[in-house]
Amino acid sequence: MIFQEKEVKHLTKLDQVLDDVMQLSLEEKEMLSQILKQRIIEHRREQIAIDAQKSLEEFRQGKMKPLTADEAIQNLREYLQNPDSENAKNLS
Repeated sequence: MIFQEKEVKHLTKLDQVLDDVMQLSLEEKEMLSQILKQRIIEHRREQIAIDAQKSLEEFRQGKMKPLTADEAIQNLREYLQNPDSENAKNLS
């Protein structure tokens, strides 16, 4: 119930933002679009860096073992075929 209330509030806020954006000129909308695209790209880069740092730390702690490219590809194929397998648990 609480989750649904937060989701409704979030959607209401999003609706308000969209209404506000519709009041902008075409040039302002295009500028906003470019700004959002750049911020999304930067956010993704930050997430990739965080994930890479976590992976390196897990590797250094011995929680991950080095794999050849062929082994990694095989593990990924097994995961895609059976996400509930033991290898899948090791990938997550």
